[in-house]
Amino acid sequence: MTRKNLPDRRLNLYRPDLAAAHLRGEVDAKRFVEGEDMQVTLPCVPLLREPRADAPMDTQLLFGETFRVYEEKDGWAYGQSTQDDYVGYVELTALDPRLYRPTHVVASIRSFIYPEPDLKTRPVTPLGLNTKVRVVAAQGDYSEIERGGWIFTNHLAPVGAHVRDFVSVAEELRGIPYLWGGRDSLGLDCSGLVQTALERAGIASLRDTDMQEATLGERLPESINFTTLKRGDLVFWKGHVGIMLDGEHLIHANAFHMRVDVERLDIAMTRIARSAGHVTSIKRLSKR
Repeated sequence: MTRKNLPDRRLNLYRPDLAAAHLRGEVDAKRFVEGEDMQVTLPCVPLLREPRADAPMDTQLLFGETFRVYEEKDGWAYGQSTQDDYVGYVELTALDPRLYRPTHVVASIRSFIYPEPDLKTRPVTPLGLNTKVRVVAAQGDYSEIERGGWIFTNHLAPVGAHVRDFVSVAEELRGIPYLWGGRDSLGLDCSGLVQTALERAGIASLRDTDMQEATLGERLPESINFTTLKRGDLVFWKGHVGIMLDGEHLIHANAFHMRVDVERLDIAMTRIARSAGHVTSIKRLSKR
């Protein structure tokens, strides 16, 4: 049977041969299975569209996040991020079935896991903003984390301790290289910048620009008045998004500068119109 209006495959796990159990009745599949949560053990892991190393990267998973696995085959896990529901394939070697409940997140742009609570020891693992860890002990200026290693305590924030201004987070990320599918502070795309900054402020966001445009904030009136823009307004084009710093300037991860950068909105609009068309909407978040 062919169904119309099938759920978005980016956010709903199903193939002809397998689907998530909660989709029974919504999609057709040979079998429906319950997923098993596993934890990301590497600093940053690509979530791929297909189970092969050279497949397109749709997004990334960060250390300490969980990935709900529905199938393990040939060294690949087919599943769904519990962070934002994105579906894809992850190498099994990056996942561990032993779960811990995070107590802290990395609140600085970058940090390290050290083998000892000593800055002169050689770091074993770099970590990025919004990485999730479980602190089990403290010594001096350092916190020991589950599964071993130490992080400089001032680089951490308790889970639930959010910043008030997500735009300030985006500003800290200025200069980070552009990376298609990136949501790690080593490389970001436009929607990854928005999602990362909002997460640090405790605001949940889906991953892609069309999802963000459909779900975040309130749409400003259709006859867009660009003289009334405020800090934190999200400006959308087809396939692109930026964050207003004030009434005139936009910060965005973009492929023109190949980094997170700031420019005047009117200049960005003129350039982007040549490839992506005009602004499609401006969304204002009510809680900032």
